[in-house]
Amino acid sequence: MAMPKHYRLWYLLLALSVSTVLAGPPPVPKSDQALIESAMSAAPATVSKDATIVDMTGGKMRTLRKGTNGWTCTPDDPGTPGDDPMCLDPNGWDWLMALMANKPPADKVGFIYMLKGGSDASNVDPSITAPKDGRWVTTGPHVMVVGPAAKLMLGYIKGDYPDTSKPYVMWAGSPYEHLMIPVKM
Repeated sequence: MAMPKHYRLWYLLLALSVSTVLAGPPPVPKSDQALIESAMSAAPATVSKDATIVDMTGGKMRTLRKGTNGWTCTPDDPGTPGDDPMCLDPNGWDWLMALMANKPPADKVGFIYMLKGGSDASNVDPSITAPKDGRWVTTGPHVMVVGPAAKLMLGYIKGDYPDTSKPYVMWAGSPYEHLMIPVKM
């Protein structure tokens, strides 16, 4: 027996209401100062205090503070479950821009700090933005070596869910292959 129209509408409204309650209120946008503080927490103060701070929320890039040392720091990505700000040297920044544009990265070695850790949807495919099985690859505080040097460093762990307490390769075999190196804080 088919459900009457008015019951279907009521059921749909109830389902939407329940999902809204379970999801909670929408996140409150962070102030520019809070975004700057988040970005600066990604690297040692000797690096982040004079770095350019850029917010890339919503796919748009906005400079929050102009720096003087060549480094660029970004605040936490609200689209991932962890707190994952990063600070990148100029070559690391170029690598990130190539990744975001889905273009081949330059043949340069770069360095990236992520001293708050990070969460990635996949360790094997940089194009995946949400984990297929619900499991994020979560890494504690680490630094990254990007560019051709990572492909030359042999003997590091690869695969879907590596032991992130040891150095490992992320996105092996892709143009964005890089070395993840845990650090103690």
